[in-house]
This record gives sequence, structure tokens and C-alpha cells, in this order.
Amino acid sequence: MTKEEKGQIIEELAEKFSQNNHFYITDASGLTVAQINAFRRLCFNAGVEYRVYKNTLIRKALEKQEGNYEELFGTLKGFSGVIFSKETGNTPAKVIQEYRKKLEGKPGFKSASIESTLFIGEENLNTLAELKSKNELIGDIISLLQSPAKNVLSALLSGKQTVAGLVKALEERKQN
Repeated sequence: MTKEEKGQIIEELAEKFSQNNHFYITDASGLTVAQINAFRRLCFNAGVEYRVYKNTLIRKALEKQEGNYEELFGTLKGFSGVIFSKETGNTPAKVIQEYRKKLEGKPGFKSASIESTLFIGEENLNTLAELKSKNELIGDIISLLQSPAKNVLSALLSGKQTVAGLVKALEERKQN
């Protein structure tokens, strides 16, 4: 690969990092080409993109980004692949976990950047898979805000017969 080709790949990769709010770096060592293609297909079906790059190219592309990604540089060893996700931060983690059901422990999880927050190490994969997306959080907040109003309405509606019965009983008492 010539220097110009490497420079072009670094530019394209830097652009991908800037366009995607979430990315994961995986360890694909020990996977065959067929297994990598199957994983890439699974990623595509989930709406995320998986690409394999040389570690030095990933590092140089990250150095061009705003923010501090130096902590990730220590994870750039071995055979690295990058999963890009524009919308949700937890989808790549779920895809990794789903694929691991077929292949025990592969691909490995090295690190991730979710909205510029860095997660390093295998122990963070379950946490990332359980993260809620922005839309899920907004839905939870809306349902929490609607809950008190629904409770008041249901109490008023269910008490309609009780209030009517109470008024009728008071009216009968008054007449007697």
C-alpha cells in the first residue's frame, strides 16, 4: 500500500469517526474470512457498519478528531475492526453479544466511544448492551410524566359512582 493510499484511507476513516457518534473497536483475531463476513452481515442487518483496519490507520484517524482518544490507543493491538453506529450506542454491543452465541468469546471487545465517552475493556460490554438509546430515554420520561395525570384521572373516573352514591345518601338523610 502506497503512502497516498494510506493517506486516503486515513482521511476516509477520520470522516467516518466524525460522522458517527458511536464506534466500537473489536478484536477479530482468530476469526476466518467467512466468520468476519458473517459478522459484517449481522452488523449490516442491525443497521451498523463493520470494517477492518490496520491499527496505525485507526490511530492516525483518531488523532485527527476533536476530543481526546489517547486512552483508546492502548487497545490498538492485534487484529482490529471498527463498528460504526450513527443512531444508537448499544446496538454494536448487542450485535457482538449475539454473534458470540455462535462463537464463544469472539469477536473480542477492546473499546468504544459513545458520545465521546470512552469505555475500555471487556467488562464494559454488558453495560454498553444495557444502555438505553436517546429515544428510549425520552419515552421513559414521557411515560413517567404521564403517570401521575393518569392516576388522578382514573381515581376521578372510578370515584364517580362513589361520589354519586354519597350525594344520594346525603340527600336521603336530609329528607328523613
